[in-house]
Amino acid sequence: MKARIGVLLSGRGSNFEALATAIDRGEVPAEIVLVLSDRPAAPGLERARQRGIEARAILPESDRAEHDSRLVRALSAARVDWVCLAGYMRLLGSGFVRAYPERILNIHPSLLPAFPGLHAQHQALEYGVRVAGCTVHLVDEGLDSGPIVLQESVPVEPDDDEASLAARILEREHVAYPAALQLLLTRPWTIEGRRVVVG
Repeated sequence: MKARIGVLLSGRGSNFEALATAIDRGEVPAEIVLVLSDRPAAPGLERARQRGIEARAILPESDRAEHDSRLVRALSAARVDWVCLAGYMRLLGSGFVRAYPERILNIHPSLLPAFPGLHAQHQALEYGVRVAGCTVHLVDEGLDSGPIVLQESVPVEPDDDEASLAARILEREHVAYPAALQLLLTRPWTIEGRRVVVG
């Protein structure tokens, strides 16, 4: 039986498209049934509609708990099994995380635990690292602190700026995210400390 996926995004939705393409190719036993955004003009919403997927915005509110509750209600109505964050730029509260325990997946453009939060590529260049990358992890109540499923690395070139490094990392994100979801949906796994161990 295919897992029902809800995607949350705030921007162009390139990781959403990477997931959708892998699903269409039969690589991931899932279907994306709902795409939500906090921004009505997010290009990812239109990309989803072009694929025939229900997509709409749920505008942020001053009360984060109420906003999270509205998201959960929409996802529940769509009978979502897993939630995939694809460039969703708002922190999710504990109520949301508890509604989908160990069923929220995120991709972050650094090799966590290094450089969590915003502007990861800028942080990496400022620090002077020689290797950067991306991390797919389960979401917990902390900031980019959930158990790690999969990581992909890329070299940092001497002439890199934020844009060039981000573009190189994004290429690996588009590979890593579908691969991680496929693992979680098709293989037995457990959480040991800060990592997901796949059987």
